[in-house]
Amino acid sequence: MTADTKNSTNKDLIVVKNLVKYFPVRGGLLQRVVAQVQAVENVSFTIRDGETFGLVGESGCGKTTVGRTILRLIPATSGKVLFDGQDVFGASPRLLKDLRRNMQIIFQDPFSSLDPRMPVGESIAEGLLVHGMKSSKDRFEIVINILRKVGLEDYHARRYPHEFSGGQRQRIGIARALALRPQFIVCDEPVSALDVSIQAQVLNILKELQKEFSLTYLFVAHNLSVVEHISDRVGVMYLGKLVELTGRDEIFRNPLHPYTQALLSAIPIPDPNIVEKRQRIVLKGDVPSPLRPPSGCRFHPRCPVALEHCSQQEPEFKEVSKDHWVACWRVE
Repeated sequence: MTADTKNSTNKDLIVVKNLVKYFPVRGGLLQRVVAQVQAVENVSFTIRDGETFGLVGESGCGKTTVGRTILRLIPATSGKVLFDGQDVFGASPRLLKDLRRNMQIIFQDPFSSLDPRMPVGESIAEGLLVHGMKSSKDRFEIVINILRKVGLEDYHARRYPHEFSGGQRQRIGIARALALRPQFIVCDEPVSALDVSIQAQVLNILKELQKEFSLTYLFVAHNLSVVEHISDRVGVMYLGKLVELTGRDEIFRNPLHPYTQALLSAIPIPDPNIVEKRQRIVLKGDVPSPLRPPSGCRFHPRCPVALEHCSQQEPEFKEVSKDHWVACWRVE
């Protein structure tokens, strides 16, 4: 059973509908809003219960903003997010607190997300205290159990963040996200700052924990090799919009959007004995500014196969084959 079909019968745990997030740019003496950074524009997708949904793209494409907006860590401009049928954006403070017990995040930089003046055991236990676990003994037992599951020792609970390596700090970040036994975790580039050997260890920990606790992941990354290793389905973002979405095997075997093809062509072939080389697609120019995105298809200024009307009309994000969604006039 392949990765893109094993969860096909599962229900949708996360439903994202027409998500939009603009960041205001202020200027002048009165600090009026003079422009809007269009970080996320009309993004829609679902994440099935128990799967890992990979979200990839170049730096600044809006993938981290999508993850944080889903959790309501930053407010959305418009759109809707459902968690297990419950409206996240419309939730009352009391309901939102309950929802956040089931929705956690692993940050990209574990050092900056940990309090340097607090032992890591207290950092991990903080969420338990916030959500009503008053017994320090019970909190301590949960912390020790979780530290063991991520490959750390009991005595590490009494140490401070600066006493750990980068890989160990990321394990602490994973432990903190797991403390409340959530259903859904946003993994915000959790291995991008780690050495390759440590990346493999952390990814294997995430996969093992997913099996043990029936977790659902939104895995944000720009390393396609990592995404291929861990994801079940993959969404590709460019300049705030989804341009392709399908199963992992399908997107690596049959990428349809020119941007996805360019990303995949940049993946190095790990086996030096393979003589055949991948045809490299080099994109011209830089990513346009989200302050003034291009008209029509946002990728057309850099697209090697752009048509005349690509600059005039935006393509619809549509299903071109079973579970394979693309926004491209060429595919149509």
